[in-house]
Amino acid sequence: MAARDHLIVGLDVPNIGEAEQIVKKLGHTVDYYKIGYQLVFAGGLEFARDLAREGKKIFLDMKLLDIDNTVASGVENIAKMGMTMLTLHAYPKAMRAAVEAARGSGLCLLGVTVLTSMDETDLIEAGYEYDPHTLVLRRAEQARRAGMGGIVCSAEEANAVRRIVGADMAVVTPGIRPVGSDPGDQKRVMTPAEAIRAGSSHLVVGRPIVKASDPREAARAILAEMETAL
Repeated sequence: MAARDHLIVGLDVPNIGEAEQIVKKLGHTVDYYKIGYQLVFAGGLEFARDLAREGKKIFLDMKLLDIDNTVASGVENIAKMGMTMLTLHAYPKAMRAAVEAARGSGLCLLGVTVLTSMDETDLIEAGYEYDPHTLVLRRAEQARRAGMGGIVCSAEEANAVRRIVGADMAVVTPGIRPVGSDPGDQKRVMTPAEAIRAGSSHLVVGRPIVKASDPREAARAILAEMETAL
């Protein structure tokens, strides 16, 4: 695959108008977009459908977690929307229910291991007994056993996760920051080239592109850096 098949631009903006402008500015430079809570609750689901109809790939970042039947029902409807990827928290029962619901649809289900904004102190505060690295690997193994399509993890854990999930599952890494950029609220970050070399299959980049004065040139620079590692 070309680098553009590995780059997912996070449309983390407050309204559809801004998202449309970013997509327009990026043009054919980018084929893959992530749509999460912020945009979903501003009309983003219909926008996601429209982008999918136009041939764009959509990573719907909903991080589902609920009782099995509710997760399954949600996944069934999302699969009908033409989405490419969907996230859910990597709890074994939820993952098994989602995999069964998505069977035959082509929707790639991604298990979210540990949010890249969380470190060991955050996990302790939340009541977990594992450090981030240990918890990520535990959930990666559970996702593999459940039949998930991939994992979402920090690029710092990508190499270890890749050894667990093998070559076929996607390893999607947010918290990607080009050299010299502000990490923002991310605590476990890596550059695009480092992440690819570490075993990431897809990189999610938001603010370094969408907040750039020239989003297209920012995306091109990241793609060029990715090419050096592919």
